[in-house]
Amino acid sequence: MTDYPEALRWTVHGKRAVYDNEWIKLDLVDVEPPDGNRFEHHVVKLHEVAVALLLNDHEEVLTLWRYRFAVDQWGYELIGGLVEEGESPATTAAREAEEETGWRPIGEPEHIATFQPLPGMVDAPVNAYIWRKAEKVGESTDAEEAARIEWIPIDRMLELVKRGEVLGSGAIVPLLFYLASRNT
Repeated sequence: MTDYPEALRWTVHGKRAVYDNEWIKLDLVDVEPPDGNRFEHHVVKLHEVAVALLLNDHEEVLTLWRYRFAVDQWGYELIGGLVEEGESPATTAAREAEEETGWRPIGEPEHIATFQPLPGMVDAPVNAYIWRKAEKVGESTDAEEAARIEWIPIDRMLELVKRGEVLGSGAIVPLLFYLASRNT
């Protein structure tokens, strides 16, 4: 068991919403770190997300090549989306895979991790899953999701990550996890 030193826990005295809609919430939180210097800290709350790392028998990963206007960049991503109310994250990842690519994951997924990409000021849980089999059942039902859907050899993904061509921690964390764990 890990010991958590209570003396280092921050005290939250309250919070107030600065902005709140169905996509994003921004709060100012009245906090007091252990040094006693009380202040307001911004906290961004985003919906829970689920992502799918789909692999085939040739050790290729299914990717989306897309443009992200917020960072003005093209790059590869894994499949994923917002966890809908009443839906499990694994169900979300499988549903999004089929909707975004036309590929349906087969079998039970392996849960890689649930992680927070920027826990210092953003609460945005990401659930990552691996499927090692998928079947083509149709075409993407959302033309805005990707300019290209592509199977890429997993061994090429590390180089794409290094070059900044894989966008977001929701893609990078599962890919690096898989690459690091496949030989253990």
